Amino acid sequence: MRTELVSEPGLADHPNEDFASVGLPASGQGGSLVVLDGVTPPRTGTGCLHSVPWFTARLGGALTELTVSLPDVPLADALSRAIARTSAAHAETCDLSHPRTPQATVVLARWSPVRVEYLVLSDSALLVEGPDGAVSAVLDDRLARLPRSALATDAMIDAGLRNKEGGFFTAAADPSVAARAVTGVLPRDAVRTLAALTDGATRWVEMFREGDWADCLALLRKQGAQALVDRVRDLERTDAAGGRAHLGRSKTHDDATVVYAEL
Repeated sequence: MRTELVSEPGLADHPNEDFASVGLPASGQGGSLVVLDGVTPPRTGTGCLHSVPWFTARLGGALTELTVSLPDVPLADALSRAIARTSAAHAETCDLSHPRTPQATVVLARWSPVRVEYLVLSDSALLVEGPDGAVSAVLDDRLARLPRSALATDAMIDAGLRNKEGGFFTAAADPSVAARAVTGVLPRDAVRTLAALTDGATRWVEMFREGDWADCLALLRKQGAQALVDRVRDLERTDAAGGRAHLGRSKTHDDATVVYAEL
């Protein structure tokens, strides 16, 4: 097995709000990966005393433990338990009903000798390569399908779309959101490689149009996860005005995380 993990903040003087881990059970059979992209909070506050990195560390740590220690628990149930555990850690001090309470996108994958399970919630991505080299992207595209006019302001998003039916969902304080994730199970022999990417890394495909998902996975295999992140940074710097970026972007640089696993 070959695994790589790279996670880099968008700005050197700002904390990285992403989380990533690879868990390998003591049995030596199977494994899991966890990738979270923390949602940058607004300047107006979140109703919470804690930072987004605090939240992603708590939630990611719980998911790493649960996906490894409870292999028979479905990933959606593991996410629900992890959200409940994280919420309980600050429910007495923070307003968890606030629409911008700390939250994150989620990618989970877990493999055993017989199957590969996956879960994607919000706009991070999971790439799956089959034994024939075909690459498919597991995406939760609800946010991408919303009209641009509905995303004009944070107030509009928070009031009508964030963690609401007809909008999009993230892992925040409500464990039931786990049921909204995109999930599935594949035979183990149908999967050769997995790659989980936050949207700071998927910019190479989705924003800068440097290639498709298969090209992205090929780059990861040949040059490594750091090479993909470095290429994104180069593109961001040369496109500081947003000229090439499809539909523009809210940040010049975003936290970028990649976990790559050849099974």
